[in-house]
Amino acid sequence: MKTIKGPAIFLAQFAGDEAPYNTLDNMCQWAASLGYKAVQIPAWDTRLIDIKKAGESKDYCDELKGTAAKYGLDISEISTHLQGQLVAVNPAYDSMFDGFAPKEVHGNPKARTAWAIDQMKSAASASQNLGIDVMGTFSGSLLFHTVYPWPQRPSGLVEAGFKELADRWLPILDHAKDCGVEVCYEIHPGEDLHDGVTFERFLAATGNHSSAKILYDPSHFVLQQLDYLQYIDFYHEYIRMFHVKDAEFNPNGKSGVYGGYQDWVDRPGRFRSLGDGQVDFRSIFSKLSQYGYDGWAVLEWECCIKSPEQGAAEGAPFIADHIIEVTEKTFDDFAGKDTDEKELRNILGLD
Repeated sequence: MKTIKGPAIFLAQFAGDEAPYNTLDNMCQWAASLGYKAVQIPAWDTRLIDIKKAGESKDYCDELKGTAAKYGLDISEISTHLQGQLVAVNPAYDSMFDGFAPKEVHGNPKARTAWAIDQMKSAASASQNLGIDVMGTFSGSLLFHTVYPWPQRPSGLVEAGFKELADRWLPILDHAKDCGVEVCYEIHPGEDLHDGVTFERFLAATGNHSSAKILYDPSHFVLQQLDYLQYIDFYHEYIRMFHVKDAEFNPNGKSGVYGGYQDWVDRPGRFRSLGDGQVDFRSIFSKLSQYGYDGWAVLEWECCIKSPEQGAAEGAPFIADHIIEVTEKTFDDFAGKDTDEKELRNILGLD
């Protein structure tokens, strides 16, 4: 068993143009003042990191680490969710996802995909330069618009989709492996990797690539009505990152899992600030500790009711209270005694 590290905080939902959310230095000072021990940096936010430069310069990465260390913080991981999303985009979503990429590749899906793959490779190199062996991302999606099979999916469509997805990711996974970095896919609705079965499909399509791992976020399983505790039992050996995010699911006679196209506050399934939702974090932290997860517990704050300032302030003590300092001895050791083979055979009635 291992003790989980934390609390850490994902900066993406807080970053902005006003202090203290406008620079990495300011955000590190802010996070440390709230009791966090590490920050997770979004690779797309140029106010916080130049991911291309970070992939090319260890000196620059040392400067980033020094900025965090100045306030007693580590950099837990780099997040590449927006770039990962663009590795695979169904044409139906082209115009909406163009906003994740620079203007020079807008309206050019092939150029956008090439840009995203290059960004992902830079992020793997940057992680290596930072001394970090994992990074978080989204898989992107070619198939999610067919998730509910009407009209009936043509035979072979799913297999073809996952083959293409794997083909796009394999150069990234190979580069990440060369860097000693594992790519942790956040299992998330809207992505082709949105549950256990789809992760297994992708893993098989990549030839069980050793760098393909999981970012575990139970909130997305609540909204799908998937057993997020048993998920840990099934996939604990792949879970290498952990977003601590709460959610609730309150279905009614008018709306359920799909939400009726409503705004977040009116949906039956919605994200909540830590402690305000339905996620059983006591059991999650217990299971992850039992299975030896020794990565960071990272607050990802998203709530349709509570302010981000309050959510961030409450998040650090909430996570700290749930981290289990794992035991190094058995609770009934006091009643034990040394035995030899003769005594063991005697207890079994063999002599």
